[in-house]
Amino acid sequence: MSLHPTPERELELQRMGDEIAELAAHLDAATARLLELIREFDARGGWGNGFRSCAEWLTWRIGLAPNAAREHVRVARALAVLPRLSRALARGELSYSKVRALTRVATPETEERLLSVGRGGTAAHVERIVRAWRAVDRKAEARETAERHRARALHVYQDEDGMVVVRGRLEPEAGAVLMQALAAARETLYPPARRPDTVAPDTATRTGLLVDGDPPTWGQQQADALTLVAETALHHGMDTGAAGERYQVVVHVDAVVLSDADAAGQSVLDGARVSAETSQRLACDASRVVMRHDQNGNTTEVGARTRTIPAALRRALHHRDQGCRFPGCGSRFGQGHHIRHWAHGGPTTLSNLATLCRRHHRAVHEEGYQLTRDANGDLSFRTPQGWMLAAAPATSAVAPDPVEELRARNDAVGLRIDAHTSTPSWLGERLDLGYAIDALHPLANEKRELASPS
Repeated sequence: MSLHPTPERELELQRMGDEIAELAAHLDAATARLLELIREFDARGGWGNGFRSCAEWLTWRIGLAPNAAREHVRVARALAVLPRLSRALARGELSYSKVRALTRVATPETEERLLSVGRGGTAAHVERIVRAWRAVDRKAEARETAERHRARALHVYQDEDGMVVVRGRLEPEAGAVLMQALAAARETLYPPARRPDTVAPDTATRTGLLVDGDPPTWGQQQADALTLVAETALHHGMDTGAAGERYQVVVHVDAVVLSDADAAGQSVLDGARVSAETSQRLACDASRVVMRHDQNGNTTEVGARTRTIPAALRRALHHRDQGCRFPGCGSRFGQGHHIRHWAHGGPTTLSNLATLCRRHHRAVHEEGYQLTRDANGDLSFRTPQGWMLAAAPATSAVAPDPVEELRARNDAVGLRIDAHTSTPSWLGERLDLGYAIDALHPLANEKRELASPS
């Protein structure tokens, strides 16, 4: 056997390499269309038939790994505002790998210079430049965060007329907490039904909502809200409460409502009425206290708190289901769901239970999805319209010659792709990463401008 390839073999390998490069460019062009469809499907909520996200739907429907599905959705969204990168991918000029990397840092302002990086270098070059780019961005973000932290301040002092003046600058997260607290206090003091603009003047005056005959301004409402926040904090001794009590949700629901959603009766959470379906969902897997009342509404008996699903049965349920059973979900954390609700006479047994995550537990109770278990123990899910949800999607029909069909599709829309469409202009020279970032990154340009004499 000769160690030196013949001219015929070299020519054959050259043709094979060209075909690989050309077909890869065709695939990248098709990927651009795939991402465009994913973006539109995501924006229009096509995945919302029980799935928590478009990425989760892609994992189930087309078999992408979870990380790959999330990346497809991220890139699809990013390309919506990056038309140059989007066109380059659609023409097969840039590979999906390059575009995926570039969309991590590209903005409409930097897209053009990063496109030149993609065209000029290999995928390895692009990855290195993007990593260095992100490092510069992270350093800038860290500096900005540190500067904001140092700039935080709150000044409270008494003015000459005795009024207390409050001035300050808070970090974004602290400011968000304060604004939420003020909003909650404002809603408490001035609920919509009692706000001055919705209450007759004489009524508002009697309830104290009018000051000197005028309704309180927004600023006055904010001042009152801040006072309430401070008083509440002092009243509770700055204690946020035990974790178990802080996150406990208490629903008061009549037994008849649990068994019949159309029946008259209360279904109340924190003073607000909730649907019977919501109460049924919360009652599926919760602590339960039975209270009996007389005809006048007085409590006559309070039973002991019990768990709807005992601990031993919960362990067996978790061991059997290993997470949410809704098709395509895969969440490892879930709640016990009574297939036939205990309020309807369903037993709390392993055969009548299934694990559902919070999202899909809500889908089954409040959104009309149906869950049944057949005689063989298999679960069946149906949409609100009655369509069966398969555990795995059906395989789509594939053309006898998918490569030729792909070429024909691209030719039909005017794409002229050959073996050199996606070939970078790199000629083998060493990548000077420092110079590349210094020449490309906007922050580097700003530093040069500041350093140059005026």
